Amino acid sequence: MLNKDSIQALINLLDDPDEEIIIHVQGKIRSFGKEAIPYLENAWEESEITAIHQQRIEQLTHEIQFNQVKLELELWKKSNELDLIDAWIIISKWQYPGIKETILRTKIDEIRQDVWMEINDQQTAFEKVKIINKIFYRLHHFKGDTKNYHSPLNSYLNTVIETKHGNPLSLSILYSTIAQSLNIPIFGVNLPNHFILAYMDENQVNQLLGNTTNYGVFFYINAFSDGSIIYENDIRNFLSDLKLPEEKGYFEPCAHSIIIQRLLINLISSYQSLGKADKINELLELKEILTA
Repeated sequence: MLNKDSIQALINLLDDPDEEIIIHVQGKIRSFGKEAIPYLENAWEESEITAIHQQRIEQLTHEIQFNQVKLELELWKKSNELDLIDAWIIISKWQYPGIKETILRTKIDEIRQDVWMEINDQQTAFEKVKIINKIFYRLHHFKGDTKNYHSPLNSYLNTVIETKHGNPLSLSILYSTIAQSLNIPIFGVNLPNHFILAYMDENQVNQLLGNTTNYGVFFYINAFSDGSIIYENDIRNFLSDLKLPEEKGYFEPCAHSIIIQRLLINLISSYQSLGKADKINELLELKEILTA
């Protein structure tokens, strides 16, 4: 537990003209970690502090928050569960440190509950997807953002839930998370220039129908296009148009760590188009945590 008077005294010293004192004080406050953030935020809001003092508080607050995001991402990488929503919230907190995690999870659970009410074990895979599509796109109004496709807002969980718009990856993460929570085998596929979902053929339906498949997938789902169903040949044609080889990873589900790397790559691309070098550098640091 931090002593209020002690931390406040250190924050006041951030206005000192001596550079050596500033460096020492910053290091001391930084060592308190996220516990120092409420004190820094309160001090930043005071109207009587100087502009340089406010700037130093703002910079230090961001550094502590960024260090916390890195720590949480490192712990996520080391965890056994590798929950996608956990990682997505961590990345979202990098840009929106004040987001309410419980509110986001409640919103996701509301969608899940609506799907659960209409799903049963007697339904076919196609019928289950039809129900998910109805709930996800028509009842909750999620939609692929075709107007601002490259906007960074399409990559943060809180803004995707708030605006109901997303890119192929963000919509796929939400869609597959809800499906998996209901034991429906839908997983992400890291397709180049796009991201799709695979409904795994757990009951060997393709074999019963005499269909030839090499990847254990019943069919694919395009979450960006209102959950439309596509097949292996559609992926082959897509890769052919891009003049890319038919690599195994373009047809099979990928690891959660790959999905979060893709999320960071999307954000890097978004901020490159906006010329935000400082954000790009931090995102590269986060990406390095996953690839190290």
